[in-house]
Amino acid sequence: MSAISLRGIQKTFGGNAPVLRDLNLEIGEHELCVFLGPSGCGKSTLLRIVAGLEDQTDGDVTIGGRTMNSVPAAERGVAMVFQSYALFPHMTVYENMAFGLKLAKTPNAEIDRKVREAAHVLQLDALLARKPRELSGGQRQRVAIGRAIVREPGVFLFDEPLSNLDAALRGQTRIEIARLHQRYAQASVVYVTHDQIEAMTLADKIVLLHAGAETQRFGSIAQIGAPLELYHRPRSKFVAGFIGSPRMNFIDGVVERIADDSVEVSMAGTALRVLVDGRRLKPGQRVTLGIRPEHVRFDGGTQTLTVNALLTEQLGEHSYLHADHAGGTLIAKAPGDLHVRTGERLALHLPADACHLFDEDGIALHRTIVGNAQAVALQTA
Repeated sequence: MSAISLRGIQKTFGGNAPVLRDLNLEIGEHELCVFLGPSGCGKSTLLRIVAGLEDQTDGDVTIGGRTMNSVPAAERGVAMVFQSYALFPHMTVYENMAFGLKLAKTPNAEIDRKVREAAHVLQLDALLARKPRELSGGQRQRVAIGRAIVREPGVFLFDEPLSNLDAALRGQTRIEIARLHQRYAQASVVYVTHDQIEAMTLADKIVLLHAGAETQRFGSIAQIGAPLELYHRPRSKFVAGFIGSPRMNFIDGVVERIADDSVEVSMAGTALRVLVDGRRLKPGQRVTLGIRPEHVRFDGGTQTLTVNALLTEQLGEHSYLHADHAGGTLIAKAPGDLHVRTGERLALHLPADACHLFDEDGIALHRTIVGNAQAVALQTA
C-alpha cells in the first residue's frame, strides 16, 4: 500500500506567515502526482514533509494507511531523488547504488541482483565501475534514481531532479522517469518542479500551489486535476497564466451584455462574445478575457481584434506573432512560414468558444457549449 493522505497540513517557520496553509490532498497508489508552482510557493517544503525531512506545524501525513507524524524518514518506506544528485565522490556507481542496502544489512547476493537489475533498466551496466566525476550530468542523475530504485520503496519522491540538466538531457531523463513509473506499478510518485512542461508530460495529477507571499492564498492549493483539465478548464486567472507556454493572453474589459449562454465584453471599442455562464455578472463589471495563443486565428471575419505586429518568432514548425492592441499585447501561434512586417495591422479572430472569462477576483466563469437546443455548462471545478 503506497497511497498518501495529507490532512490539514500547515507549516510555519518562526513567527512568520505560514508557508503552507491547511493543505488537504489524496495521492493514490501508482499515481504520479506533480507539485507544481513558481519558486518559493512551498512545493519542496511539502515534499520534505512527506519524506519526514521536515516536520509540519499542524496536520497529519498518512502513507499506506499508517500515520507518519512521528515516524522518522528512514522508516517511512520512501526513497528520495534530490536535485543535486548527492552521490559519494569516492565510491563507484555500483557502490553508490548499493550503499543504502548495505546499511540495511541486505545479503550481498540480493544487493548484487538489485543493483544490476536497476543498472540494466537505467542503461548503466557499462558504468558500474566508474566514479561520479567520470559521468555526465544525466548519468549522475540516473545513478541517483537507481539508488532509490534498489530500495523498492512504496513511494518515490523527486525534488526537481532535472533542473541541473541541459534541455536535451531533461527530455531524455523525463522519458526514463515516465517509463520507470510504468515499470514499478505499485509505487506512488511525488514529483516537484517549477517547469510546467515536465508537469504536463509526466503527471497523472497536478497540484498547483499559489504564489505571492503577500497574498492570503500563498501556500494553498490553486487547483488539483489532470494536466489537460488545468489546461482547458483553469479555475482562476493564476492557473490559466501559469499552465501553458507561451502563457494565456489576458485582455481587460467591461461586461456589455449578458445572454443565457454568453457574455459580450467591451475592450477599448471592440466588443467580443465569450461563451460562459454570466449569471453572476452584471453590465459594467470589470472582467478579464483570456485566450491561448494557439486558439487565435488569422482568418479575420467577425469576432476580431485589431492589432499591430511587433515581431515574429519563427521556430520552424510554427511561429509566434507578438502584437500590440489598444488594451496591451498579445501572442498568436501561426504557421512556421508566417511573414508579417513590423507595424502591419491585422484583424485577429478570437473564437467565442475558445475564450475564457475571469471576474474581478480572477475566478473563472463556467464555460458553455451551445448545443442544438440549449447551452450546457462546462464546470471548471
